[in-house]
Amino acid sequence: MIKKCLFPVAGYGTRFLPATKAMPKEILPILDKPLVQYGVEEAHEAGLTDIGFVTGRGKRAIEDHFDVNYELEDKIAGTGKERALLGIRTLLEDCTFSYTRQIAMRGLGDAILTGQTIIGDEPFGVVLADDLCIGGDEAGVLSQMVSLYNQFRCSIVAVEEVPVDQTSNYGIVAGETISDTLMRVTDMVEKPNPEDAPSNLAIIGRYILTPDIFDLIRATPPGKNDEVQITDALLTQANQGCVMAYKFKGRRFDCGSVDGFVEATNYYYQKFLNCSS
Repeated sequence: MIKKCLFPVAGYGTRFLPATKAMPKEILPILDKPLVQYGVEEAHEAGLTDIGFVTGRGKRAIEDHFDVNYELEDKIAGTGKERALLGIRTLLEDCTFSYTRQIAMRGLGDAILTGQTIIGDEPFGVVLADDLCIGGDEAGVLSQMVSLYNQFRCSIVAVEEVPVDQTSNYGIVAGETISDTLMRVTDMVEKPNPEDAPSNLAIIGRYILTPDIFDLIRATPPGKNDEVQITDALLTQANQGCVMAYKFKGRRFDCGSVDGFVEATNYYYQKFLNCSS
């Protein structure tokens, strides 16, 4: 069983400056809950309760969020405000939280490799908190992917179709179709120009990875933007064995962009209004 999930959270969040000058972008709230908590809740739902964070300088607020604040909790004890902490208390009771630091920002591949000290020799999930995902009617995105892993026992990336003129913003995959929602990856390119993209299927911030990925990342030279790209390591893994691309059921908000952040906020606000009425 997969029990571990890695959250690379060391990035600077420059698209949200000046808000992220002193606050981690992962702590920015969608209504009354920080982005990163949505991701941890998704991992928790999927049974991934050993949570690891690859952090960097200025990210202490993430550690503080997933901890007990004795002064605050004593102050609101016995009041209606305690209800607001029920969700985070559940996570603190059910999950363990570990942290390691990425010393330099050298790409997602390097961030995942930095997390090897937390993961060890086990398959694991990866969540990019920037991508806030709403699952389908039955299960969240990670839960769907864990079920697939239990069937295929290989690395799996979540993908969705994007406009062709946006392929330069994503890792793009192509491959052999297995079903309407599943593909065996044969090609993977990091942020290609539209004319060079092998398809319009973009990788989003959900992965299930097998532990051999660490050695493959270690052997991967810097690529696009002089960063160690996880897509390069995954392509090697696909060529040597198997990587699946999964068109997940649900909806994804790109909360790394202002437009996506506002869209997610509006979605959850409307959901709040519907529940209140």
